[in-house]
Amino acid sequence: MKFEFIEAEKAHFPVDFMCQQLGVSRSGYYAWKERPESERHKEDRALAEVVTEEHKESRGTYGSPRVHAELRARGQRVSRKRVARLMRQQELAARAWPRVMEWVWFRGWLSHTRRGAPSVRPSSPASWEFPVAMATPLIGNRIGGIPNGADNSRCSHARRSQR
Repeated sequence: MKFEFIEAEKAHFPVDFMCQQLGVSRSGYYAWKERPESERHKEDRALAEVVTEEHKESRGTYGSPRVHAELRARGQRVSRKRVARLMRQQELAARAWPRVMEWVWFRGWLSHTRRGAPSVRPSSPASWEFPVAMATPLIGNRIGGIPNGADNSRCSHARRSQR
């Protein structure tokens, strides 16, 4: 990866400067440059073309599991993770079908839901149903620091202020 970066950026920066910054030797970079392409890399390039072709045949709907299954059906032995890696490198992904949504009223808020969900707006807020717990009033003397005449001596901050 470092040598590939140096190769891509050598028009903008000196090679010896980039090698020093990336912690690699110049001789290692030039040895990498002269080295022939590995068999694995050649196979990956050829397989990447097949994966791209299979993805295009599916009109972009197949992800790596389906592309892998198609390649296996053709008799090509390849791992699912390798297909996924090649698809990621080429930025290929399965196209998600758009979900049909419709806007509905839900407790006074305009929201969206899938088609077929009830979309009835209540006539008035008085007809809305709330749980009983929401209807109980808050107890003020449990909240410390509010001057309400209640005994707040059990609160931790009240004990600190009395010391």
